[in-house]
Amino acid sequence: MKRGELYRVYKGSKNDSKDFRVFLVVSRQVLIDTRFSTVICAPVYSNYDEIIQTQVEVGVDEGLKHNSAVYCDDLQSLPKSILTDFIGALSDTKMEEVNAALRIALAVFVFFTHNPTSHHALIHPLFVPFVYETPRTPP
Repeated sequence: MKRGELYRVYKGSKNDSKDFRVFLVVSRQVLIDTRFSTVICAPVYSNYDEIIQTQVEVGVDEGLKHNSAVYCDDLQSLPKSILTDFIGALSDTKMEEVNAALRIALAVFVFFTHNPTSHHALIHPLFVPFVYETPRTPP
């Protein structure tokens, strides 16, 4: 199992009106590779609004039958054991869109350090080190 993969799940949630739902694995790979029994997933819905920044459009290119969207505002913890029906995987470019949508959904913003020689940033509110190329001014 890898971050960015799509799986079809039977009754992923008690409240879901559909019998089957596709989910995108968004947990970090380090967690996925452990014996931890669950992973964080974002559901995929066929009804979506192109304006909402926390929804990422996916479709046939990702292995789905029709255009849909990953809902990053509706994260769910699912047992790894039910993620068995592999559908497809998102490209690196599409995962960057998901990462941006997750940052918006979780209100996680990047702050640059004040050291102009440093290429490190801090992510608030977690303050986890994050390498980020700082913009350079032309000579």
